[in-house]
Amino acid sequence: MSDMNTKDFVIGTLIGGIVGACSALLMAPKSGRELRGELSEGAYSAKEKTNEMTSSAYEKGSQWAGYAREKSSEIAKNVSEQSSQLYGKVKETASSGNEGSQEKTADELAEEISEDLEAEQEGVNNVKEDVRDLHASTEEKDQT
Repeated sequence: MSDMNTKDFVIGTLIGGIVGACSALLMAPKSGRELRGELSEGAYSAKEKTNEMTSSAYEKGSQWAGYAREKSSEIAKNVSEQSSQLYGKVKETASSGNEGSQEKTADELAEEISEDLEAEQEGVNNVKEDVRDLHASTEEKDQT
């Protein structure tokens, strides 16, 4: 049973459902004109729902893409700024002439680097929270 191909199962289920629905409609005690009218209404309704779902999927996809693009550019900018700052601090520390002050500066630099990393982690956590909020809001829109 674990070897059953899920795709084949889903296709078989859909075909079986369609065949069953068609046979039920054809066996119903209605005139041909009524049956054709109901079939065309059902087909039109299915087409409209499909169009709505497609446009909704495109909208959500573009929202997610825009949001991801915005957040990735913010993160890239932050990383670039912080790496430039760290490079400047390391260069400044390396160029200072007194070894005693170098050790102190190196300790200070290590502390600043750890603080910068903590701040960046907070930024990453904020991005994750924003993504969760956006996902929740789009799920709420789907339910309504």
